[in-house]
Amino acid sequence: LAEAVQRPVREGLNVLFVVADDLRPALGSYGDPLVRSPNIDQLASRSVVFQNAFAQAADQIPPGCMTSTRTGEPTQETTPRCRSTSRRTATSPCPSGRFSTQASPQTTVTIIRTVCKGKDGKLHANLICPVNVAEMPEATLPDIQSTEEAIRLLKSMQRIKRKFFLAVGYHKPHIPFRYPRRKIRQSYFASVSYVDTLVGKLLNALDEAELSHNTVVVFTADHGWSLGEHGEWAKYSNFDVATRVPLMFYVPGVTSPISDPGQKFFPFLDPFAQDSCSGLPGKPKEMVELVSLFPTLAELVGLAVPPACPQPSFHVPLCSEGKSLVQYFPSSSREQENHGSKRKETPVAFSQYPRPGDIPAPNSDLPLLQDIRVMGYSIRTDDCRCTVWFGFNPNNFTVDVKDIHGGELYFEKSDPNEDHNRYNEALHGFPLPKHCPLVDCLKLGINSVNLC
Repeated sequence: LAEAVQRPVREGLNVLFVVADDLRPALGSYGDPLVRSPNIDQLASRSVVFQNAFAQAADQIPPGCMTSTRTGEPTQETTPRCRSTSRRTATSPCPSGRFSTQASPQTTVTIIRTVCKGKDGKLHANLICPVNVAEMPEATLPDIQSTEEAIRLLKSMQRIKRKFFLAVGYHKPHIPFRYPRRKIRQSYFASVSYVDTLVGKLLNALDEAELSHNTVVVFTADHGWSLGEHGEWAKYSNFDVATRVPLMFYVPGVTSPISDPGQKFFPFLDPFAQDSCSGLPGKPKEMVELVSLFPTLAELVGLAVPPACPQPSFHVPLCSEGKSLVQYFPSSSREQENHGSKRKETPVAFSQYPRPGDIPAPNSDLPLLQDIRVMGYSIRTDDCRCTVWFGFNPNNFTVDVKDIHGGELYFEKSDPNEDHNRYNEALHGFPLPKHCPLVDCLKLGINSVNLC
């Protein structure tokens, strides 16, 4: 990465890390024709935007947890390890969505309060409903409160002139849908526009604090969300709709010219009065993973990139399975063309998901560690997605690669919605696409995990 390091890395950069919960790439900058997201699209127009970024588990497991603890191979450790410890109010080691309870908005309690006025005039705990913010506890909402606190911190950073890493997490568009199904998509897209409004205010505050010229901005999500695809209305799978996420990096002087102090790079845009921005500086199509966030940010700000994780890595305090994505950051369109053929591509993205058994059960979506009996390992290339379901032992975190419960194989070019499973056909000689290097994954009786 010598050439890449010399090009984009600048010492002394701040980091603003923004994560949305359950956000699939339903954004104008990702080609969605329905969603209004002008502020995130404006950020994308000044960023490197990864078109094929994938989470390693479509569950409440934050990328930071995955970054430092998943082992070198796509093995069985990460999901059960985090699942066994993850909880809403934990402080360590794998808190779900935050690092401490003190960092949470006070109004987070409204998530479980009866605040939704029904037709009977009474308040219900219907988590999805239009509300009058002025009537809510403290006359606000959790994500609004998070944005206001982040803006306050940005203003304080401007005064004290200290470098910072500020992580801002948005609960939306994570919504336990309780509308009739015909309204689910409408509600989800409205939630995306709501988050876009808050992101717009946050980025505008970055401008107002005169920090956009020396702050890296990352926008991503923990995983995606199914909106009826495959008969699902949530996540909890290895499909693209559940694992593919937006991922963009704004790096001043690299993805966009360095702004002058006071220059407006991110003016606030009204989602219902603006069209999506265009003119993206870079749209890499390579398969990348969220485990690459940590080493990428470390390299961008001039810190030592953590060493690769050994196997197993349960007792290693700091390591990374991801690879820095700085190699995809051009400093100019000319240099992008010159170096494009020399890049070390990441050919595949891994994900995994557990099940308590082969037959659907009440705990199929969220099995506890001790109930996991089957683990599905999925490999995504540009042309294919291959998933193999193995027997799993939750007591020692081992996979029996000879105990194959089933498989899935989808050809992305001809079947982008992953509706037609070709796994059994492939086992019996169905021709694979030319660039689908997953033949070894389809051979039974071998260590498919290591081969893939």
